[in-house]
Amino acid sequence: MPHRSATPLGLEITLLGRFSVRTTTGQEIRLVGRHAQALFTLLVLTRRPRTREAIATDLWPESMVTATGPLRQALYQMRGALAGAGLDLDAMLEADTETLGLRPDAVHLLDTDRFEACVADPACGAEAAVALYGGDLAEGLGHDCFAAERERLADRYEDALASVAAQRLAAGDADGAREAAERLIGRDPLREEAHEALIAVHGLIGSRSQVVRQYRRLREVLARELAERPLPETDATYRLALARTVERSHLRASAMERPAAMASLAAVG
Repeated sequence: MPHRSATPLGLEITLLGRFSVRTTTGQEIRLVGRHAQALFTLLVLTRRPRTREAIATDLWPESMVTATGPLRQALYQMRGALAGAGLDLDAMLEADTETLGLRPDAVHLLDTDRFEACVADPACGAEAAVALYGGDLAEGLGHDCFAAERERLADRYEDALASVAAQRLAAGDADGAREAAERLIGRDPLREEAHEALIAVHGLIGSRSQVVRQYRRLREVLARELAERPLPETDATYRLALARTVERSHLRASAMERPAAMASLAAVG
């Protein structure tokens, strides 16, 4: 019988980006193999007992009749990793011959919960929410059963990124707004608010050609993917950005003319 440590019940789990499981004392629990990681991830996200057949079908639908084989292997590896860390398996898992689940109090801290709580709490803020998002859900696992939840969380992250770009722009942090907007466009080129933020940034610190190029990129991707044109507010931002670049150009020209005029007057004198 494995030794039971005094480690408090509960695991600290990272599912966003790099998969990680630790005890509350910081001891890493190494779940070796994709099967074990996939099973553990599914149990964490579900947190209620389900039939073993349903779990196997979710994770390995292509195997159908033989899916119980990978499930047995994954469960064996998962049990071994938890027991090896001195954890009480009965306190962690709710299992019988037909069903399997992770007990709700087995999870002390879950990064997806922290991220969603921050997104929902105005006091936490979009900046903090973005910082909590370590990567897409189960990004190293290609199982279809994670796709819908991965997309849902990614949408919330991208919404937070859009808010960050807008907030930084409003605060006068043009470089920070550009960084957030470029990250958002890298994930989803159709996010018009990110293009609008970049247009505004170029209007503040860029050139007229940068403003025009960014607007053209947006117009082209919207036409190609959605058969739509930019929204009226984006057009208004574009016109304002152009006006700002022209105004800066006039100011620079005036600044250059003043020393020349003074030099001319000095020569006459």
